[in-house]
Amino acid sequence: MKPGLSSERAVILAPKGRDAVVAEALIREAGYYAQACPDFATLLHEIEGGAGCAVIADEAIKTADLRGLGKWLHEQPSWSDFPIVLLTHQGGGPERNPDAARLGHLLGNVTFIERPFHPTTLISVIGSAVRGRRRQYQTRAILENLSESEGLLQTALNAGRLGALELHLPGMELELSDTCKSFFGRGPTEPFTFDDLQASIHPDDRERRQVELDAALRHGADYNVEYRNVWPDGSVHWVETRARIVRHPDGQARSLVGVCVDITARKTSDIERDTLLDQLTSERSALAELTATLEQRVEERTADLMKEVAARERAQEQLRQAQKMETIGQLTGGVAHDFNNLLMAVMGNLELLRKRIPDDPRLHRLIDGALQGAERRASLTQRLLAFARQQDLKAVAVDLGGLIRGMIDLLERSLGPRVALRLDIPDGLPPARIDANQLELAILNLAINARDAMQDGGSIDIRVSEYSAGKGDAALNPGDYLKVSVIDNGGGMSPETLTKAIEPFFSTKPVGKGTGLGLSMVHGLAVQLGGTLELSSVVGCGTTATLILPVTTKALETVGPAEVTRQAARSAVILFVDDDPLIAMSTTEMLEDLGHRIIGANSGRHALDILNSGEPLDLMMTDHVMPGMTGIELAAATRELRPSLPILLATGYADLPEGAQLDLPRLAKPYHQEQLRERLDQLLG
Repeated sequence: MKPGLSSERAVILAPKGRDAVVAEALIREAGYYAQACPDFATLLHEIEGGAGCAVIADEAIKTADLRGLGKWLHEQPSWSDFPIVLLTHQGGGPERNPDAARLGHLLGNVTFIERPFHPTTLISVIGSAVRGRRRQYQTRAILENLSESEGLLQTALNAGRLGALELHLPGMELELSDTCKSFFGRGPTEPFTFDDLQASIHPDDRERRQVELDAALRHGADYNVEYRNVWPDGSVHWVETRARIVRHPDGQARSLVGVCVDITARKTSDIERDTLLDQLTSERSALAELTATLEQRVEERTADLMKEVAARERAQEQLRQAQKMETIGQLTGGVAHDFNNLLMAVMGNLELLRKRIPDDPRLHRLIDGALQGAERRASLTQRLLAFARQQDLKAVAVDLGGLIRGMIDLLERSLGPRVALRLDIPDGLPPARIDANQLELAILNLAINARDAMQDGGSIDIRVSEYSAGKGDAALNPGDYLKVSVIDNGGGMSPETLTKAIEPFFSTKPVGKGTGLGLSMVHGLAVQLGGTLELSSVVGCGTTATLILPVTTKALETVGPAEVTRQAARSAVILFVDDDPLIAMSTTEMLEDLGHRIIGANSGRHALDILNSGEPLDLMMTDHVMPGMTGIELAAATRELRPSLPILLATGYADLPEGAQLDLPRLAKPYHQEQLRERLDQLLG
């Protein structure tokens, strides 16, 4: 027989004389397998490879190192007790030889045979050893089958998401599988006793579950119960447990053994189904009631639908109007910006021309007339930019009530004696975040519009009140606002006129009496400040124009007399950047007329080349909207190349990138030469 896990061969170690040959022959004649080994190392190797027993002469191991064999014997599996037959000389048994007793203790399952021995004795001992080894192999097979069965059972439990439990009696010691613990919100390593289980049961289910447990423990009834348990995180879960009593041979109860499963999903589904059934029953009852009044309800629903359709149509119309106004605003802003550039070139050249022509009054009158026309057009472009929400605003904290009270004289002179002005401004109003100058113009504009709507005179009320906008207000962000209402008792406007009132160039006044930009400018200002303009009117009853402006928690701006400090002008080297040749020519002429030396650049890239060249510069003046690189981008790059170089941004736009104008002085287009001189003196002083 070859070595193997179930080998029954006898391995023999008897190096002296013919003991090994004789023992091998005797064992083979008896029908057993045998193999002689030349030395102890070979013997140990064969034992490790698989054998039924070992026959060893005592003289072969007296001087051998037995640690390897002792280690192998000590590490045998629980089913194995390897038999060893030790051949000793006469008187060498454990009763009279301490060395033999020591070997017996070291080797474990040892049988001693004193030489000389009868062959029958050897065969009998070998047979007993082989039969014992065979029973050990059978025990191993049984254990392996049990282990496999246990593995299959555990696989089945895992596949069915079943947890195993055993309650040992009478000590009530609870033993749970990891899966079962998870049904109670515990991890595999967390302790979970029977008392913990009792405490986790939902208070409403404890009594019912205890009745089932008592019946199982006292009378042997099957334990089958569904109940809720509360996890450590407070969540509630359903568990179903099925178990039976396992008894000792004498009939006494040993333990309660069973399985449990989480049925939370099923219970939730059952509850939802019951709820749906209840709802269905209720709906059937309601349907029976509805049938009796069906016609009335159809009429009511039809009316509701018509209202919804009308509301949807109004919303769609408002959306189309807002989109149209946004498109017009973008177009208007672009046109106004281009017009500003043209006016810049016209006004700059006219100012230079006035300074250089002969002292002829007639020519000066012509140039002054041209300048006045250009300035009126500049005012018009400012209104267009206000409508497009692209004007340059300085929004600060302002006392709105004080601002309006301070306008009383101006308003009364503008409205005339036939119009009565009344103010309703409560005390203690929060400050508003506004541009005071622009808001004064807007209020004056609204008051004059109200005056013009009352041809035979009347009264105008200006009221200020607080207002809070919620999430449902589409035109405003949620927050606190102030309302400024200008109310007249004139002829009012029709709904058609009211929808077009804030469109640019729309006016009900006769030709030549208005530009049609007043309300457009006011609306653009309000939106740019973060508010809105609301108009309401009834024909024959008058019109109410309401400016809604955001409040602020910042401290009020203190307004005092400005300290006028005029720095002495000095000649400077200025890098002027503008892509428009007309503006570049006129502005260069104005700057040179002021005594400065100008280095021109027609793009941001061209300006960077000059900055990188090391050319001495005292200031850079740049336009904002240029192809390739904007004025803001050029300023940022200049800050890296020459951090101390003053920069002046000349533009008619207000919608610059967020944070771009923090420390960048600006000059609004179109500007006069004197405005340019003052700005340069401030920066070069």
